[in-house]
Amino acid sequence: MASLFFSYCHADEVLRDQLEKHLAVLKHQGIITAWHDRRIGAGQEINYQIDQHIETDDIILLLVSADFLASNYCYNIEMKRAMQRHEAGEAIVIPVILRPCDWHEAPFGKLLGVPTDGKPIITWPNIDSAFLEVVKAVREATKRLPQSRDKAEAKSPMLVAAAWPTAQASSLPRSSNLRVTKRFTDQDKDRFLHDGFDFVAKFFEGSLEELQKRNPGITGAFRRIDANQFTAVAYQDGKTVCQCKITLGAYFGSGIAYSRSTESYNNSFNENMTVEADEQSLYLKCLSVSSRDQNDNGKLSFEGGAERYWATFIEPLQRPARY
Repeated sequence: MASLFFSYCHADEVLRDQLEKHLAVLKHQGIITAWHDRRIGAGQEINYQIDQHIETDDIILLLVSADFLASNYCYNIEMKRAMQRHEAGEAIVIPVILRPCDWHEAPFGKLLGVPTDGKPIITWPNIDSAFLEVVKAVREATKRLPQSRDKAEAKSPMLVAAAWPTAQASSLPRSSNLRVTKRFTDQDKDRFLHDGFDFVAKFFEGSLEELQKRNPGITGAFRRIDANQFTAVAYQDGKTVCQCKITLGAYFGSGIAYSRSTESYNNSFNENMTVEADEQSLYLKCLSVSSRDQNDNGKLSFEGGAERYWATFIEPLQRPARY
């Protein structure tokens, strides 16, 4: 059985919890055991327990975000030691890219990150699909571990003694019902909403650029009016075919509103996305419900929300031609 260690910043605890749920089958099959610092028992020395797992666990997941990179302990202690063991062939390090950040130039930037192509998990339309990519990578990594590792550890009295407190604790019976509902503040929700709007704006700007590159006769115009609103227009042979204005917080006092008009005096909207929360995470939710939303339980990531608005915007260009 392979041992797995989560190296992460507490700001990403919600995403860590979601990832651990996705690893459940690997645990049930006896393929892995997983550990993170929230499993440190009362009276145990924190740094000692963490150090033991960094030094002995087979697979180390680096849960990468801007907070992880900014954390002195995560970056300069956990990550550096993990990379030393990886390069020595003592462990397998897997960078898991949670949120967009400048990770490629970090010491682990030379490693293949997951999900696929290192695309940050929160930018996937359905983050469950992103977590599934991570699970597949972990399962594959367990097959590359040296088969002799368990035997080697069994012959080392020092390792056995060092691991004893954790092993003793994990052997005790316990409930599997240990999840506690997360509490999100108004500040958390406001930050999530603003980050979501900024992502939608960048998504539209990049999509318009690519749309005109791939389709002769199509040109696009993106205009950022101010910090809280932008317009997008697509022309076909110089004629306006698609247009919209997307505004932050203009309606109901919150949300990301979509209007098919770009006029500044038009205060109406056709769709609105607000920030909602379940027991573990924040997500975007549209006022109206589509069949796709039902498949995702209506819970949209930043990219899922941006794709929803982009599909509405581009729909006139995708209608069958009339003859």
